Amino acid sequence: MKTSDFDYHLPEGMIAQRPVEPRDASRLMVVNRATGRIEHSVFRRLGEFLRAGDLLVVNDTRVIQGRVRARRKETGGRVEFLLLRRLSEGVWQGVGRPGRRMRPGERYEVEGVGVEVEVWERGEDGTLTLGLSTEVGMEEWGETPLPPYIRETLEEPERYQTVYAKDPGSAAAPTAGLHFTRELMEGLASQGVGMAKLTLHVGLDTFRPVTEEDPRRHQIHKEFCRLDEAAAEKINACRRGGGRVVVVGTTSVRTLEQTGIWSRGKGASELAPDSGWAKLLILPGYSFRMVDVMITNFHLPRSTTLMMTAAFVGKELLMEAYEEAIKNGYRFYSFGDAMLIL
Repeated sequence: MKTSDFDYHLPEGMIAQRPVEPRDASRLMVVNRATGRIEHSVFRRLGEFLRAGDLLVVNDTRVIQGRVRARRKETGGRVEFLLLRRLSEGVWQGVGRPGRRMRPGERYEVEGVGVEVEVWERGEDGTLTLGLSTEVGMEEWGETPLPPYIRETLEEPERYQTVYAKDPGSAAAPTAGLHFTRELMEGLASQGVGMAKLTLHVGLDTFRPVTEEDPRRHQIHKEFCRLDEAAAEKINACRRGGGRVVVVGTTSVRTLEQTGIWSRGKGASELAPDSGWAKLLILPGYSFRMVDVMITNFHLPRSTTLMMTAAFVGKELLMEAYEEAIKNGYRFYSFGDAMLIL
């Protein structure tokens, strides 16, 4: 297995620059693992592929306004920070641009508000430990941290949040959930499809491709995740009742599989509530224990999310589905269309 096995060519015009309206108007490719069949639908018809007793598992993380524009205190040169993870009050892990020029002890001022940012440490992986003079008003002076391949301005920042986003802490949205509307969720509930919420705060690996030629050597960044007692019980009850656990997004998949490993490590016979740092890298050959059905977007080449999806659906079938998506003009990446893997 090589990282180059997970490369593909995507015409730049197929990278979605803005979300569709309404959210559930995005296209839905349905891939059946058992038969290899590929169907084309629309997300608002998701309920046609689900049944009473199934359980949707979603990530309720909320994206922080973590893109910060600043100027060097000494020279006035423009820089930009992306805040990734809050370490303690006023202390953050982040990355900067131009990152190679940032050194410990350097100080910056957020444009227009007088908030100071100081570089405290620089990690071997290029991440920075940053000290902020205050976090007050970050929702106003911070910006939505859209991925670098989205070049258009987002007029409504809430469109980069899921409708069920609750717990602030992510550097990026769990984008498979962006397709859900409240009306769609109500419709699914009326047909007997349940919902459970967990939390994983999306971190640096969302932005970085795998550079090692052997993906097993890739050092994935840890992300904080949490599965509470209510969600664990819903998932266990679904399994006991013969329903399918329908997991929305790779972040939710990672959380469920990670907490499943923790549960087995404790000797638990069922999924147990837990929280901690997810370090699980899921590659082809991985044996899924907690996920029956997966909803996901179309991912970047050479990414850990693409590799995880290949582990679930099978690499050959996934690449066939991607070729089909390109041929049929699907929209890719964060604001793009969705895939339902049965």
